[in-house]
Amino acid sequence: MKKVRTRIAPSPTGDPHVGTLYMALFNFIFTRHFGGDFILRIEDTDQSRSHIEYEKSIFESLRWIHIHWDEGPDIGGSYGPYRQSERSHIYRKYCQKLLDEKKAYKCFATAKELQEMRELNKKMHKHIGYDRRYRNLSDEEIKKRENDNQPYTIRLKVPLKGECVFEDVIKGRITCPWSDIDDQILLKSDGFPTYHLANVIDDHLMKITHIIRGDEWMSSTPKHILLYKAFGWQPPKFMHFPLLLGADGKKLSKRKNPTSAFYFKDSGYLPDAFINFLTLMGYSMPNGKEIYSLDELIHDFKVDRIGTSGAFFDIKKLDWINQHYLINTIKQEDLWKKIEKWGFHKEKMTRLMPLIHTRLKTFGEFIELCDFLFITHIRLNRALLCPKNLKNDESASILQCMIWSMEAKDDWGKMGFENASHLVSKAFDLNHKKVIMPILFASITGRHQGPPLFDSIEILGKDLTRARLLKAIEFLEGLSNKKRAILSKKWKEGLCSDLIKKDSLPL
Repeated sequence: MKKVRTRIAPSPTGDPHVGTLYMALFNFIFTRHFGGDFILRIEDTDQSRSHIEYEKSIFESLRWIHIHWDEGPDIGGSYGPYRQSERSHIYRKYCQKLLDEKKAYKCFATAKELQEMRELNKKMHKHIGYDRRYRNLSDEEIKKRENDNQPYTIRLKVPLKGECVFEDVIKGRITCPWSDIDDQILLKSDGFPTYHLANVIDDHLMKITHIIRGDEWMSSTPKHILLYKAFGWQPPKFMHFPLLLGADGKKLSKRKNPTSAFYFKDSGYLPDAFINFLTLMGYSMPNGKEIYSLDELIHDFKVDRIGTSGAFFDIKKLDWINQHYLINTIKQEDLWKKIEKWGFHKEKMTRLMPLIHTRLKTFGEFIELCDFLFITHIRLNRALLCPKNLKNDESASILQCMIWSMEAKDDWGKMGFENASHLVSKAFDLNHKKVIMPILFASITGRHQGPPLFDSIEILGKDLTRARLLKAIEFLEGLSNKKRAILSKKWKEGLCSDLIKKDSLPL
């Protein structure tokens, strides 16, 4: 048997998602069980959204759950470099090979043409987005367009007939008609590869034996298998794990849930408990055992215990598991040290004291004034969340726009929050002090007053702040898909004022 080699290949385009940790864990467990190598690769071909800070966050989140890699961008290895942005020359070489062998082609479709195709397909209820209009250009026509400096992408020639058949280690035999597969873009007009091309080339050159990923990538597998065949390479084995699902039964999404790995870290969950919980999502131990160590799982791992249906991300189950670990792994005499290190450390207290120094009448008021900075679940109050007789969906709309504003600039600090609040105030044409600030105070603290809010946000941090806003929206019964779509359009235009019925508001 060949030495097992697996990889996790996250993109540094945002905060580490719990789904990334979920798949990293099972790649790590599978590899360690078989005595193989686990590789960390950074897929940073989306240059406009990739940032080194996010890459560092990926490292930190994986280390938090005790995952250590054998090769990666920070430690090197025999098959580097391990950042895709440093491998562009490799992708171009292999893409040219496909062009030379007529297995790929240059596509000159403009953004306008692609939009027209999408609109036509929508009207005709067609699945395929691109109509392959540039698939069969003559060499002369291609040369002419290149001489005219027309930008182009490179697309894979997907068979027009037949079907792709492959064996998934977890799900068994999978069949997919080629007619359902678009001519996938391999190289973008900026010269950077798409995920599909880079992923296949890197996995082959890095000698990856097993691709272990979530169900959402199942539809991409035929494209990848076709690429392996085009290059004359043997594909690795594919294993598609069940998706993490939210309470609504849909894929766990940051739109409705706190999904950043750091939210759970900052909320005080123990890494061993979080590992235990995540592995329960897609795997079942013998006799229904629910509490076990990572080492135990690695030792006893069996592929046939992997589930095939979606796994609910049940916070109550996580709380139960975490409580078990708190009781059974932390001695009473060590408990305060752990709590102090989590939330009452010197750095945090040094930042907090200036905010409350002139507000305290007695030491006994400290917790009453600052409890929102140390608790996971604050008490929400509809009257506070809807000042001036605002309706639930109106306050929810304001909070949603706060999230969108800060996400746009990825600035969740003091200035980012303050700037967002003024943007929202302007967009909705509402008084900042009398309407916007009370809603934000109530969402973050559960009260109508307390320490300076913007400074408190700096201490609370991005993930807990975002989670508070999401929780307040949920408490206000959320926004329907229709209202959300209308709000999104209005927000992009900066004109949300007509979404609030001001004639009845005592502003």
